[in-house]
Amino acid sequence: MFQSASVWYIAYPRVMPNSIQWIVHKRAACAGLRGKKKSRGHFLIASLTPFHSVILKTCGRLSSNFFYGSSSKTLCAYHQNSKLHSTSLMGAEHYPPPWFSVAPMMEWTDNHYRTLARLISKKVWLYSEMLAAETIVYQTGNLDRFLAYGPEQHPIVLQIGGNNLENLAKATQLATPYGYDEINFNCGCPSPRVAGYGCFGVRLMLDPKFVAEAMCVIAANTNVPVSVKCRIGLDDHDSYNELCDFIYKVSSQSPTRHFIIHSRKALLNGISPADNRRIPPLKYEYYYALLRDFPDLQFTINGGINSIDEVNAARMEGAHGVMLGRAAYSNPWQILGLVDSAVYGAPLRSITRRQVLEQYQVYGDSVVRMYGLKPHIRNVVKPLLGLFHAEPRNVVWKRKVDAALLRCTTIKSILEETLGEIPDRVLDAPLTEMPSGSSDTFIKAKSLLPPPYTVSEEELL
Repeated sequence: MFQSASVWYIAYPRVMPNSIQWIVHKRAACAGLRGKKKSRGHFLIASLTPFHSVILKTCGRLSSNFFYGSSSKTLCAYHQNSKLHSTSLMGAEHYPPPWFSVAPMMEWTDNHYRTLARLISKKVWLYSEMLAAETIVYQTGNLDRFLAYGPEQHPIVLQIGGNNLENLAKATQLATPYGYDEINFNCGCPSPRVAGYGCFGVRLMLDPKFVAEAMCVIAANTNVPVSVKCRIGLDDHDSYNELCDFIYKVSSQSPTRHFIIHSRKALLNGISPADNRRIPPLKYEYYYALLRDFPDLQFTINGGINSIDEVNAARMEGAHGVMLGRAAYSNPWQILGLVDSAVYGAPLRSITRRQVLEQYQVYGDSVVRMYGLKPHIRNVVKPLLGLFHAEPRNVVWKRKVDAALLRCTTIKSILEETLGEIPDRVLDAPLTEMPSGSSDTFIKAKSLLPPPYTVSEEELL
């Protein structure tokens, strides 16, 4: 037991057959708190010790059985990992800050896309596609296929999903040797396969206690920072206060300090993931209200942002970081190509699409069918199809690529057979700055902020 400002904590583990639960009891030390509400930004952040400190100060009395263990490897307890967390944070200082990142997208942000993205931008933060914890756990003999990546891809974040603490712990342990720079937990996917049948993804926003436990377990099995990606709500649970309750509970009961906020709620009534990116309205005002009410946390904004101008407009209004998804995939040259200069202030890179293709071809031909029948050449070519977005002859070129995939067995032969459709002036044109525009979307959002979040007495106690 120890005192943190006005709140006392007693932390201890409880191990159950199919799950691991982290129990934290809190009681108010100040009688004056009773019957009152406190502003989240003015009281709780100022008065609560970060949760990793809670674990550090109590872990001397914890059983090592709290952490996942196997016959071949034994995990370090959290207090043994704490110095590694600090070392990792210090070691990550040579990476650019996460002002711009590419969203994790199933079957899109795979190793091939990330390789192409890094050829174009040296500073963007890359995320893996979501990997279910069970996939990692049950593929221990084939982990490279799911977790390996080239060293040039740093900084890179692994996103995992799941609803079983034991599997999340083991999956994190198995992924840690691959050296990802952060572990992100998926609480935002609305896919029926994930949020429906799988009962995780965005559905976990209804169970912040479990999410906090999951983040403790993940953090206990890695030496890098952890984060959560979520929506602003789901179905009828879409009020600002409900979103804040989720953020408050997860951040106060786990080491999570970074949240990626997709500024739409999710609808789990059978609509497709694509419709869930289009039908629910964007509420950027919720994101900016979180900045106000949780000043000690880091928030990245996601959803509906499609240009570098909008990225910089969001940051001008205070966004800590901005995440793009489909726009960065479908138009990598004009989006990722300008990130280093327009977002990070680096000199504009002297590189052409022809040079990018030459480097990617070497990579592609080295990995085709590396794991038996996979990856198929079509999967390796797929990220290239957005490289000439909106350029002359782009549609004709993609049609020829599709035909060439039926008979070609190497990336080199496909490019040799099809690139004649793209004019040399396009292939050899260097990156150029786009005309700067302006967006008042985020200024308007800040004028619509909901009332400040308050924590009820029940929450405090």
